[in-house]
Amino acid sequence: MRHLRLIPDKTDIPFLRWRKGLFAFSIALAIISIVLLFAKGLNFGIDFEGGILIEVGTERPADIADMRVTLGDLGLGEVNLQEFGSDTEVLIRIERQPGDSEAQQAAVSVVREALEKKYAGELTFRRTEFVGPKVGAELIQAGIIAMVAAIVLMLIYIWFRFELPFAIGAIIALVHDVLLTLGMFALFGLDFNLATVAAILLIVGYSMNDTVVVYDRVRENLRKYKKMPLVELLNVSVNDTLARTVMTSLTTLLALGALLIFGGEVIRDFTIAMIWGVFVGTYSSIFVASAILMYVKPGTGTNVAQSGFGGAERTKAADDPAADAALQRFAALPDSGEDEDDDDAGEAAESAPEPAGAGSRAARRASSSRARRNKRRRKKRR
Repeated sequence: MRHLRLIPDKTDIPFLRWRKGLFAFSIALAIISIVLLFAKGLNFGIDFEGGILIEVGTERPADIADMRVTLGDLGLGEVNLQEFGSDTEVLIRIERQPGDSEAQQAAVSVVREALEKKYAGELTFRRTEFVGPKVGAELIQAGIIAMVAAIVLMLIYIWFRFELPFAIGAIIALVHDVLLTLGMFALFGLDFNLATVAAILLIVGYSMNDTVVVYDRVRENLRKYKKMPLVELLNVSVNDTLARTVMTSLTTLLALGALLIFGGEVIRDFTIAMIWGVFVGTYSSIFVASAILMYVKPGTGTNVAQSGFGGAERTKAADDPAADAALQRFAALPDSGEDEDDDDAGEAAESAPEPAGAGSRAARRASSSRARRNKRRRKKRR
Protein backbone atom coordinates (compact mmCIF):
# COMPACT_ATOMS: atom_id res chain seq x y z
CA MET A 1 0.00 0.00 0.00
CA ARG A 2 1.48 3.33 -1.01
CA HIS A 3 1.48 6.22 1.43
CA LEU A 4 0.38 9.71 0.48
CA ARG A 5 3.36 12.07 0.50
CA LEU A 6 2.65 15.71 -0.15
CA ILE A 7 6.30 16.60 0.46
CA PRO A 8 9.15 14.18 -0.40
CA ASP A 9 11.38 13.08 2.46
CA LYS A 10 14.40 14.58 0.74
CA THR A 11 14.09 18.05 -0.73
CA ASP A 12 16.71 20.55 -1.80
CA ILE A 13 14.99 23.94 -1.78
CA PRO A 14 17.39 26.90 -1.31
CA PHE A 15 15.31 28.69 1.35
CA LEU A 16 18.21 30.80 2.62
CA ARG A 17 18.88 32.16 -0.87
CA TRP A 18 15.74 34.29 -0.52
CA ARG A 19 16.42 35.45 3.03
CA LYS A 20 17.20 39.10 2.21
CA GLY A 21 14.09 39.66 0.15
CA LEU A 22 11.90 37.88 2.69
CA PHE A 23 13.50 39.82 5.55
CA ALA A 24 12.51 43.03 3.79
CA PHE A 25 9.00 41.64 3.24
CA SER A 26 8.64 40.66 6.91
CA ILE A 27 9.94 44.01 8.15
CA ALA A 28 7.50 45.83 5.86
CA LEU A 29 4.58 43.76 7.19
CA ALA A 30 5.65 44.42 10.78
CA ILE A 31 5.86 48.17 10.16
CA ILE A 32 2.44 48.19 8.47
CA SER A 33 1.00 46.29 11.44
CA ILE A 34 2.43 48.82 13.92
CA VAL A 35 1.03 51.73 11.86
CA LEU A 36 -2.40 50.07 11.76
CA LEU A 37 -2.36 49.52 15.52
CA PHE A 38 -1.68 53.20 16.18
CA ALA A 39 -3.75 54.67 13.35
CA LYS A 40 -6.80 52.42 13.32
CA GLY A 41 -6.51 50.51 16.57
CA LEU A 42 -8.09 47.26 17.62
CA ASN A 43 -11.82 46.69 17.70
CA PHE A 44 -12.00 45.80 21.40
CA GLY A 45 -14.90 43.58 22.30
CA ILE A 46 -17.22 43.89 25.24
CA ASP A 47 -14.64 42.10 27.40
CA PHE A 48 -12.23 45.04 27.16
CA GLU A 49 -14.31 48.05 26.20
CA GLY A 50 -17.08 47.75 28.76
CA GLY A 51 -20.78 48.24 28.07
CA ILE A 52 -23.85 46.17 27.29
CA LEU A 53 -24.14 43.31 24.83
CA ILE A 54 -27.52 41.85 23.83
CA GLU A 55 -28.05 38.96 21.41
CA VAL A 56 -31.51 38.54 19.85
CA GLY A 57 -32.98 36.08 17.37
CA THR A 58 -35.69 36.76 14.82
CA GLU A 59 -38.06 34.47 12.96
CA ARG A 60 -37.38 36.19 9.64
CA PRO A 61 -34.19 37.82 8.31
CA ALA A 62 -33.57 40.81 10.57
CA ASP A 63 -33.87 44.34 9.22
CA ILE A 64 -30.66 45.75 10.71
CA ALA A 65 -31.20 49.28 9.41
CA ASP A 66 -34.69 49.52 10.88
CA MET A 67 -33.53 48.14 14.23
CA ARG A 68 -30.66 50.62 14.29
CA VAL A 69 -33.08 53.52 13.78
CA THR A 70 -35.37 52.21 16.53
CA LEU A 71 -32.55 51.88 19.09
CA GLY A 72 -30.83 55.09 17.98
CA ASP A 73 -33.86 57.10 19.04
CA LEU A 74 -33.62 55.84 22.64
CA GLY A 75 -30.79 58.22 23.58
CA LEU A 76 -28.46 55.49 24.91
CA GLY A 77 -25.37 56.77 23.15
CA GLU A 78 -23.42 54.68 20.65
CA VAL A 79 -25.33 51.60 19.50
CA ASN A 80 -23.82 49.05 17.11
CA LEU A 81 -25.73 46.22 15.45
CA GLN A 82 -24.38 43.34 13.36
CA GLU A 83 -25.52 39.97 12.12
CA PHE A 84 -24.25 37.19 14.32
CA GLY A 85 -23.72 33.96 12.42
CA SER A 86 -26.90 34.15 10.33
CA ASP A 87 -29.35 36.76 9.08
CA THR A 88 -31.82 35.82 11.85
CA GLU A 89 -29.41 36.56 14.70
CA VAL A 90 -28.41 40.08 15.71
CA LEU A 91 -25.73 41.25 18.15
CA ILE A 92 -26.47 44.64 19.78
CA ARG A 93 -23.68 46.59 21.48
CA ILE A 94 -24.51 49.61 23.61
CA GLU A 95 -21.94 51.85 25.22
CA ARG A 96 -21.74 51.78 28.99
CA GLN A 97 -24.30 54.03 30.65
CA PRO A 98 -23.33 56.50 33.39
CA GLY A 99 -23.98 55.07 36.82
CA ASP A 100 -23.84 51.71 38.48
CA SER A 101 -25.28 48.32 37.53
CA GLU A 102 -28.83 49.58 38.03
CA ALA A 103 -28.29 52.13 35.25
CA GLN A 104 -27.07 49.38 32.94
CA GLN A 105 -30.08 47.22 33.79
CA ALA A 106 -32.41 50.13 33.13
CA ALA A 107 -30.85 50.58 29.67
CA VAL A 108 -31.42 46.90 28.92
CA SER A 109 -35.05 47.23 29.98
CA VAL A 110 -35.53 50.21 27.65
CA VAL A 111 -34.04 48.27 24.75
CA ARG A 112 -36.19 45.22 25.40
CA GLU A 113 -39.38 47.28 25.60
CA ALA A 114 -38.60 49.14 22.37
CA LEU A 115 -37.84 45.97 20.43
CA GLU A 116 -40.79 44.03 21.80
CA LYS A 117 -43.12 46.91 20.92
CA LYS A 118 -41.77 47.19 17.37
CA TYR A 119 -41.36 43.47 16.68
CA ALA A 120 -43.97 41.90 18.95
CA GLY A 121 -43.70 38.10 18.86
CA GLU A 122 -41.02 38.15 16.14
CA LEU A 123 -37.88 38.07 18.23
CA THR A 124 -36.38 36.38 21.28
CA PHE A 125 -33.61 37.55 23.61
CA ARG A 126 -30.77 35.03 23.74
CA ARG A 127 -28.29 36.60 26.17
CA THR A 128 -27.34 39.82 27.90
CA GLU A 129 -23.87 40.75 29.21
CA PHE A 130 -22.48 43.67 31.24
CA VAL A 131 -18.82 44.65 31.55
CA GLY A 132 -17.65 47.66 33.54
CA PRO A 133 -14.76 49.91 32.44
CA LYS A 134 -12.60 48.91 35.39
CA VAL A 135 -12.97 45.24 34.59
CA GLY A 136 -12.23 45.93 30.93
CA ALA A 137 -9.04 47.84 31.78
CA GLU A 138 -7.91 45.05 34.11
CA LEU A 139 -8.52 42.47 31.41
CA ILE A 140 -6.46 44.47 28.89
CA GLN A 141 -3.61 44.67 31.39
CA ALA A 142 -3.87 40.96 32.16
CA GLY A 143 -3.84 40.11 28.45
CA ILE A 144 -0.71 42.18 27.82
CA ILE A 145 1.05 40.63 30.82
CA ALA A 146 0.12 37.13 29.61
CA MET A 147 1.57 37.72 26.13
CA VAL A 148 4.79 39.34 27.42
CA ALA A 149 5.26 36.61 30.03
CA ALA A 150 4.80 33.90 27.40
CA ILE A 151 7.44 35.43 25.14
CA VAL A 152 9.93 35.93 28.01
CA LEU A 153 9.47 32.35 29.23
CA MET A 154 10.01 31.09 25.70
CA LEU A 155 13.23 33.11 25.55
CA ILE A 156 14.49 31.52 28.77
CA TYR A 157 13.51 28.03 27.60
CA ILE A 158 15.30 28.32 24.25
CA TRP A 159 18.33 29.92 25.96
CA PHE A 160 18.81 26.90 28.22
CA ARG A 161 17.57 24.31 25.72
CA PHE A 162 20.00 25.48 23.05
CA GLU A 163 22.01 28.68 23.57
CA LEU A 164 21.59 32.43 23.36
CA PRO A 165 21.86 32.88 19.54
CA PHE A 166 19.02 30.39 19.06
CA ALA A 167 16.95 32.21 21.69
CA ILE A 168 17.43 35.52 19.84
CA GLY A 169 16.22 33.99 16.58
CA ALA A 170 13.20 32.36 18.24
CA ILE A 171 12.09 35.54 20.01
CA ILE A 172 12.39 37.64 16.85
CA ALA A 173 10.18 35.08 15.09
CA LEU A 174 7.62 35.16 17.93
CA VAL A 175 7.43 38.95 18.00
CA HIS A 176 7.02 38.86 14.21
CA ASP A 177 4.08 36.44 14.52
CA VAL A 178 2.32 38.43 17.26
CA LEU A 179 2.73 41.75 15.42
CA LEU A 180 1.35 40.35 12.16
CA THR A 181 -1.62 38.82 13.98
CA LEU A 182 -2.47 42.09 15.73
CA GLY A 183 -2.06 43.94 12.43
CA MET A 184 -4.49 41.56 10.72
CA PHE A 185 -7.09 42.19 13.46
CA ALA A 186 -6.62 45.95 13.16
CA LEU A 187 -6.86 45.87 9.35
CA PHE A 188 -10.12 43.91 9.16
CA GLY A 189 -11.66 45.26 12.36
CA LEU A 190 -12.24 41.82 13.84
CA ASP A 191 -13.55 41.61 17.38
CA PHE A 192 -10.61 41.55 19.81
CA ASN A 193 -11.64 39.86 23.05
CA LEU A 194 -10.38 37.38 25.61
CA ALA A 195 -10.76 34.50 23.15
CA THR A 196 -8.45 36.36 20.78
CA VAL A 197 -5.83 36.73 23.51
CA ALA A 198 -6.05 32.97 24.05
CA ALA A 199 -5.59 32.47 20.29
CA ILE A 200 -2.46 34.65 20.26
CA LEU A 201 -0.98 32.65 23.14
CA LEU A 202 -1.71 29.46 21.21
CA ILE A 203 -0.03 30.97 18.15
CA VAL A 204 3.06 31.69 20.25
CA GLY A 205 3.18 28.07 21.39
CA TYR A 206 2.56 26.67 17.91
CA SER A 207 5.22 28.85 16.33
CA MET A 208 7.73 27.96 19.05
CA ASN A 209 7.07 24.25 18.52
CA ASP A 210 7.84 24.56 14.81
CA THR A 211 10.95 26.62 15.55
CA VAL A 212 12.29 24.11 18.10
CA VAL A 213 11.94 21.29 15.56
CA VAL A 214 14.05 23.22 13.04
CA TYR A 215 16.60 24.29 15.68
CA ASP A 216 17.01 20.70 16.90
CA ARG A 217 17.97 19.65 13.40
CA VAL A 218 20.30 22.65 13.04
CA ARG A 219 22.13 21.71 16.24
CA GLU A 220 22.36 18.08 15.15
CA ASN A 221 23.78 19.07 11.77
CA LEU A 222 26.30 21.45 13.37
CA ARG A 223 27.83 18.36 14.94
CA LYS A 224 27.39 16.15 11.89
CA TYR A 225 28.59 18.41 9.06
CA LYS A 226 31.67 19.92 10.61
CA LYS A 227 33.02 21.97 7.72
CA MET A 228 29.83 22.74 5.84
CA PRO A 229 29.18 26.48 5.34
CA LEU A 230 26.48 27.76 7.68
CA VAL A 231 24.11 28.84 4.91
CA GLU A 232 24.19 25.35 3.36
CA LEU A 233 23.78 23.71 6.75
CA LEU A 234 20.69 25.79 7.51
CA ASN A 235 19.22 24.91 4.12
CA VAL A 236 19.80 21.21 4.81
CA SER A 237 18.20 21.52 8.26
CA VAL A 238 15.08 23.29 6.99
CA ASN A 239 14.68 20.79 4.14
CA ASP A 240 15.11 17.87 6.56
CA THR A 241 12.16 19.10 8.64
CA LEU A 242 10.04 20.47 5.80
CA ALA A 243 7.80 17.40 5.38
CA ARG A 244 7.06 17.29 9.10
CA THR A 245 6.35 21.03 9.25
CA VAL A 246 3.98 21.00 6.28
CA MET A 247 2.06 17.93 7.44
CA THR A 248 1.64 19.35 10.96
CA SER A 249 0.33 22.62 9.54
CA LEU A 250 -2.10 20.88 7.18
CA THR A 251 -3.59 18.64 9.87
CA THR A 252 -4.00 21.65 12.17
CA LEU A 253 -5.70 23.61 9.37
CA LEU A 254 -8.14 20.75 8.76
CA ALA A 255 -9.32 20.93 12.37
CA LEU A 256 -9.50 24.72 12.29
CA GLY A 257 -11.42 24.64 9.02
CA ALA A 258 -14.06 22.45 10.65
CA LEU A 259 -14.29 24.93 13.54
CA LEU A 260 -14.66 27.84 11.13
CA ILE A 261 -17.48 26.17 9.21
CA PHE A 262 -19.40 24.49 12.01
CA GLY A 263 -18.28 26.34 15.15
CA GLY A 264 -20.61 29.27 14.78
CA GLU A 265 -20.13 32.99 15.22
CA VAL A 266 -19.07 32.82 18.87
CA ILE A 267 -15.64 31.33 18.07
CA ARG A 268 -15.29 32.70 14.53
CA ASP A 269 -12.71 35.37 15.38
CA PHE A 270 -10.77 32.90 17.53
CA THR A 271 -10.66 30.42 14.65
CA ILE A 272 -9.62 33.09 12.14
CA ALA A 273 -6.77 34.12 14.45
CA MET A 274 -5.61 30.51 14.75
CA ILE A 275 -5.71 29.89 10.99
CA TRP A 276 -3.72 33.05 10.38
CA GLY A 277 -1.30 32.01 13.14
CA VAL A 278 -0.65 28.62 11.54
CA PHE A 279 0.34 30.27 8.26
CA VAL A 280 2.44 32.96 9.95
CA GLY A 281 4.07 30.51 12.38
CA THR A 282 5.04 28.10 9.61
CA TYR A 283 6.42 30.96 7.51
CA SER A 284 8.46 32.39 10.40
CA SER A 285 9.94 29.04 11.46
CA ILE A 286 11.23 28.46 7.92
CA PHE A 287 12.16 31.93 6.68
CA VAL A 288 12.70 34.03 9.81
CA ALA A 289 13.90 31.90 12.74
CA SER A 290 16.39 29.90 10.68
CA ALA A 291 17.61 32.86 8.61
CA ILE A 292 18.30 34.92 11.76
CA LEU A 293 21.01 32.38 12.65
CA MET A 294 23.00 33.65 9.67
CA TYR A 295 23.52 36.90 11.58
CA VAL A 296 23.80 35.78 15.22
CA LYS A 297 26.20 32.94 14.31
CA PRO A 298 25.41 29.94 16.55
CA GLY A 299 28.49 28.11 15.25
CA THR A 300 30.24 27.26 12.01
CA GLY A 301 32.03 23.97 12.18
CA THR A 302 33.64 21.24 14.18
CA ASN A 303 35.42 21.77 17.49
CA VAL A 304 33.17 21.49 20.52
CA ALA A 305 32.78 24.87 22.15
CA GLN A 306 34.16 25.33 25.67
CA SER A 307 30.68 25.77 27.04
CA GLY A 308 27.10 25.91 25.85
CA PHE A 309 23.70 26.39 27.39
CA GLY A 310 21.75 23.20 27.92
CA GLY A 311 24.70 21.04 26.86
CA ALA A 312 24.47 22.32 23.31
CA GLU A 313 27.66 21.55 21.39
CA ARG A 314 28.97 23.96 18.83
CA THR A 315 31.80 23.17 16.44
CA LYS A 316 34.48 25.17 14.76
CA ALA A 317 36.76 24.10 11.90
CA ALA A 318 40.35 23.26 12.89
CA ASP A 319 42.25 22.53 9.71
CA ASP A 320 45.72 23.34 11.11
CA PRO A 321 47.19 20.18 12.73
CA ALA A 322 49.63 22.32 14.71
CA ALA A 323 46.64 23.84 16.53
CA ASP A 324 45.25 20.43 17.50
CA ALA A 325 46.45 19.76 21.06
CA ALA A 326 45.51 16.06 20.97
CA LEU A 327 47.48 15.50 17.77
CA GLN A 328 50.50 17.30 19.20
CA ARG A 329 50.46 15.13 22.32
CA PHE A 330 50.30 12.02 20.15
CA ALA A 331 53.21 13.18 18.03
CA ALA A 332 55.32 13.75 21.17
CA LEU A 333 54.92 10.13 22.34
CA PRO A 334 58.09 7.96 22.04
CA ASP A 335 58.17 5.14 19.50
CA SER A 336 56.95 1.87 21.04
CA GLY A 337 59.56 -0.44 19.51
CA GLU A 338 57.57 -1.97 16.70
CA ASP A 339 58.92 -4.85 14.70
CA GLU A 340 61.57 -4.27 12.09
CA ASP A 341 59.12 -4.15 9.22
CA ASP A 342 57.02 -1.54 10.97
CA ASP A 343 60.10 0.54 11.80
CA ASP A 344 61.22 0.31 8.20
CA ALA A 345 57.76 1.36 7.06
CA GLY A 346 57.79 4.26 9.50
CA GLU A 347 61.30 5.32 8.48
CA ALA A 348 60.34 5.07 4.82
CA ALA A 349 57.27 7.17 5.48
CA GLU A 350 59.27 9.78 7.39
CA SER A 351 62.16 9.85 4.90
CA ALA A 352 59.88 10.21 1.90
CA PRO A 353 60.05 13.63 0.29
CA GLU A 354 57.42 15.97 1.65
CA PRO A 355 54.95 17.09 -0.99
CA ALA A 356 53.89 20.68 -1.18
CA GLY A 357 51.38 21.54 1.48
CA ALA A 358 51.79 18.16 3.23
CA GLY A 359 51.26 19.66 6.68
CA SER A 360 53.28 19.62 9.92
CA ARG A 361 55.56 16.92 11.32
CA ALA A 362 52.81 15.97 13.75
CA ALA A 363 50.47 15.22 10.89
CA ARG A 364 53.11 13.12 9.08
CA ARG A 365 53.84 11.07 12.19
CA ALA A 366 50.15 10.47 12.74
CA SER A 367 49.76 9.27 9.16
CA SER A 368 52.80 6.98 9.51
CA SER A 369 51.39 5.52 12.71
CA ARG A 370 48.12 4.70 11.02
CA ALA A 371 49.98 2.93 8.24
CA ARG A 372 51.89 0.78 10.80
CA ARG A 373 48.66 -0.11 12.61
CA ASN A 374 47.01 -1.17 9.38
CA LYS A 375 50.00 -3.33 8.50
CA ARG A 376 49.87 -5.12 11.87
CA ARG A 377 46.19 -5.83 11.40
CA ARG A 378 46.84 -7.36 7.99
CA LYS A 379 49.51 -9.62 9.48
CA LYS A 380 47.11 -10.82 12.19
CA ARG A 381 44.51 -11.72 9.60
CA ARG A 382 47.04 -13.93 7.82
